[in-house]
Amino acid sequence: MAQHDDEDREFDLKWADGAEHKEPSARARMLAARWRENPPEPTPFRGEPEGVGPRRSSWISTVIVLGSVAAVIVLLGYADFRAP
Repeated sequence: MAQHDDEDREFDLKWADGAEHKEPSARARMLAARWRENPPEPTPFRGEPEGVGPRRSSWISTVIVLGSVAAVIVLLGYADFRAP
């Protein structure tokens, strides 16, 4: 009996998938109705994020990194010099 139900269900799914006209989902109908009254603003694919401060230039970042590396080297050299 279970095999017969599975075959009927499979037939129903094939029949439903083969339908010429498919009704849109409830969410699609809701958005379509909302957009008819108040269409959304066009947005670029990769728009600028809002609230982002000015970016640092690359040379400032390079100076910060190299300065940090130099400070670590000097600190390690000083610690090695002070060790007995």
